[in-house]
Amino acid sequence: MTLRIGEVAERSGVTPRTIRYYEELGLLPRTVREQGKHRVYTEVDVERLSELKRLRDLLGLSLEELRSMITAEDVRAEIRRRFHETESRDEQLALLDEALPHVETQLALVRRRLAALQELEAELAERRRRIQRRRRDLA
Repeated sequence: MTLRIGEVAERSGVTPRTIRYYEELGLLPRTVREQGKHRVYTEVDVERLSELKRLRDLLGLSLEELRSMITAEDVRAEIRRRFHETESRDEQLALLDEALPHVETQLALVRRRLAALQELEAELAERRRRIQRRRRDLA
């Protein structure tokens, strides 16, 4: 089943403009066009856009960080596919070793965001303590 850009935008929670921009940046593969020159998309595109939106919103990633995160995920998906196609334990071990740096890349991005959030939390907690202290002093 193919979908038009408006349907994909509605289902994934992004705008058609965002979809086009993500295509330009390579975050979303370029789509084929129907005879009427309309872009057509699949469920896979909807899932990818939904994941991009989730990562962007959840982690507040820059476009470059988002590209890094999604590229690592794409590579891991390919490694996972190859892993399941082979029965060779040596090849499976090599594939697992190949996958590790990509997970490390993703983990580093998440940890940087987590550290920034923890820093913000500490700042806000300190502001709250100061306000409570001033309030007590005035009471």
